[in-house]
Amino acid sequence: MRPMLESVLVANRGEIAVRVIRSAREMGMRTVAVYSELDRDALHSRLADEAWNIGPAPAAESYLNMSRILAVAREAKVSAIHPGYGFLAENASFAQKVIDAGIAWVGPPPDAIATMGDKIASRRAAQLAGAPTVPGTIEPATSPDEVIQIAETYRYPVAIKAAHGGGGKGLRVVWSPDEVADAYEGARREAQAYFGNAEVYVEKYIERPRHVEAQIIFDKHGNGVFMGERDCSVQRRHQKLVEETPSPSVTPEIRQRLATASLAVAKACGYENAGTVEFLLDQEGEIYFLEMNTRLQVEHTVTEMVTGIDLVREQLRVAAGERLSFDSVEARGHAIELRINAEDPFANFAPSPGRITEYREPGGYGVRVDGWVDAGTTVSQYYDNLMAKLVVWGRDRTEAIERARRALNEYVIRGVATTIPAHDQVLAHADFVDNRHHTKWMETDMTLHRTEPNPGATLPQDEALARRSMTVEIGGRRFEVAFWAPEAAAAPIGAVRRRAPKLERSGPAAPSDGMITAPMQGTIVKVSVKAGDMVEAGQPICVLEAMKMENEVRAPAAGAVVELRVRAGDTVAAGDLIAVVK
Repeated sequence: MRPMLESVLVANRGEIAVRVIRSAREMGMRTVAVYSELDRDALHSRLADEAWNIGPAPAAESYLNMSRILAVAREAKVSAIHPGYGFLAENASFAQKVIDAGIAWVGPPPDAIATMGDKIASRRAAQLAGAPTVPGTIEPATSPDEVIQIAETYRYPVAIKAAHGGGGKGLRVVWSPDEVADAYEGARREAQAYFGNAEVYVEKYIERPRHVEAQIIFDKHGNGVFMGERDCSVQRRHQKLVEETPSPSVTPEIRQRLATASLAVAKACGYENAGTVEFLLDQEGEIYFLEMNTRLQVEHTVTEMVTGIDLVREQLRVAAGERLSFDSVEARGHAIELRINAEDPFANFAPSPGRITEYREPGGYGVRVDGWVDAGTTVSQYYDNLMAKLVVWGRDRTEAIERARRALNEYVIRGVATTIPAHDQVLAHADFVDNRHHTKWMETDMTLHRTEPNPGATLPQDEALARRSMTVEIGGRRFEVAFWAPEAAAAPIGAVRRRAPKLERSGPAAPSDGMITAPMQGTIVKVSVKAGDMVEAGQPICVLEAMKMENEVRAPAAGAVVELRVRAGDTVAAGDLIAVVK
């Protein structure tokens, strides 16, 4: 059904921009993409009816540039703006500017975004709506001493959390008073960097919980529907990795409580459009309001798979002033989403930007891939490292797991490290199969095993190496053999071979030489030592931010910091020398 809206600008990039453009085009809408100079040839730019340049690669100069996006919207004469997720999706100021410009905002009212985007205000709103909340403060904490006083009330462990953001950014868990000062500083620094506001609050940290979230949607006529829950308990560093619906830990009685609480929270803030109310589920079956995401979630796909409802289509209908096309949902089967990120799961999920040299997606019954990359695509350090989402459906959880493992086995991505091998090990693990996992499970109870040799362990570290493969036949049987070779060995004729300087080689230095190098390209946001300091093995040297993640660079061995090459604010490339410890 064609909505009253004639056209839509998608103020985003990557897979979510592709996702929105596809649904909008199915509805007969004219689609307008925006792109940074780095994304000139990206898939979303090619799929849309029109594509407009909005600035240089850094997000602050392009995808977060409100005035430029609004200028394009006016010049392209669009009816609506869909923000996707991330960037400006939960920016109340941007939503208001869109509305003031006479353009339909595909999202909730600015007041609802502001209320739910402020974690302290959202806790107050949830309490007024009668939703259970985690014990904690409803006022910002102003000093480490205040955090210690609060922790004495609720007892350790406690969580220091950004008041104006989520997704694990600006969150630190402290287990004793001597950890508070560093955690408070780190949470505030990250909160300021990601959300533009350093305020933090404190709440009781619930151990070994499940993370469940309720998908809701409201139209402009007061009609709201609970569309089921999703389980997002497989996480690393507070970032979701696997999502599924229905939650294997949610009983019909718990599901009803989730529905009642999530709809009440949404009504309390005058909500419209799609949104997600997140909860923690403890081991006794109690639920606690965590936060509300006032946008489409990354993992909306699994809800679509079991309900058969296109959430983006409904979002556009709601923004056009139409009523929801349904008043209840009936879930069928089980769906699992796996986030295919450019990360190395065997190096603490370190970001792995780079050029994709080979790409092949899986297919078959019950398999969906929402992505934006192909062979030749460069995954940039400037943006989130999500390349694609592998989504599968089965008649039950067992069938969904089996289908997901089959699909993972077919998925081929070369050139960058990916989370594919980690996903396969998660799905095969008895704890996951038997539903014994929790939000800290990957960090405390699971050990990932490298599925192929680390080339740096056997080949010279001063060579630029690339993964190669070839097909051989032995006794008439076909085998595919993978191997690592110097990049120059497989380079096209005429290509220039570049040999990395030994002191600046890519990858971490061996403990014996004392040189500490950058594990990836990024920005130094904090330096924890000074030249001349004595350090212990494993002690943090600095914090490196890359692809929206903070990574601690640690001393490989005990000794003295005889040379320090970086300071806060410096940009480094993979392999750059950071410090020397003797």
